[in-house]
Amino acid sequence: MSAQTTTAAEESAGRRAPAPSAAAEAKQRLTSPWASLAAIVIATLWTIPTIGLLITSFRPENDVKDSGWWTVLKDPTFTLANYDAVLNDENTDLATFFVNSIVITIPAVIIPITLATLAAYAFAWMKFPGRDLLFVAIFAMQIVPIQVTMIPLLQLFVDLDVSGTLGPFWPIWIAHSAFALPLAIYLLHNFMKEVPSELIEAARVDGAGHVKIFTKIMLPLMTPAIAAFGIFQFLWVWNDLLVALVFGGGNLEVSPLTVRLAELSGTRDQDWHLLSAGAFVSLIVPLIVFLSLQRYFVRGLLAGSVKG
Repeated sequence: MSAQTTTAAEESAGRRAPAPSAAAEAKQRLTSPWASLAAIVIATLWTIPTIGLLITSFRPENDVKDSGWWTVLKDPTFTLANYDAVLNDENTDLATFFVNSIVITIPAVIIPITLATLAAYAFAWMKFPGRDLLFVAIFAMQIVPIQVTMIPLLQLFVDLDVSGTLGPFWPIWIAHSAFALPLAIYLLHNFMKEVPSELIEAARVDGAGHVKIFTKIMLPLMTPAIAAFGIFQFLWVWNDLLVALVFGGGNLEVSPLTVRLAELSGTRDQDWHLLSAGAFVSLIVPLIVFLSLQRYFVRGLLAGSVKG
């Protein structure tokens, strides 16, 4: 009797303690000390060039040209003259282009997010003829290279603004928004579809219409996805060179930092002290944006990319 009781207890314990899954085993391997060490080594190697560029941006011109940045420990001499030169010197004047980048980037982020949230809600929770076909067509637009669309878009913008009264920045805003909308609609639509339909039905039973459901339910739930796409779009627009160069028409009055830095790298390729300082002037704003919203980035992208 005792042996039977022992056997039953062992079988019960075996049922309560199943074998670890493949995901659990993979997690255990990835959290091992060797995996952590490898991650630290990779992060260090990835960061060393950036550290070197940062040190170079604070070194005097003669020191930069005479020795490498790694010699700074022997003779640590630093100056802010490089940043003063790239921001205020009339030959560089990056402060003006810095403002241009902000003027270009903020509307180019707000416009596609606004349009994409409305379109994503319509595709996810409103029924109308041709909805699925239209959504597939929008998704397929991600495959079209932006280089193919530039000339037709530019010709369209020229025809729209024959009087020249719409201002110099609007072609860049519209171009960035148009190129961003397919991905934005796709990500936000998938995120909305994960919201339980029971929640929407309960709101409709209480008398809520589409506007109230969208503003009171969807927008608060979509914060991670909106923030994730906002970071993605901000980094894309801020670091863009091609779109700003084509749709800005080479006009320096509407050129962002990237255009000016590309020009400096071609005309002053020996002035490493200025180029390194200019690179960090361009880097600081995206870095602040990413660090302040990074907790939403991976969560929002994953929520809009996978189901279940």
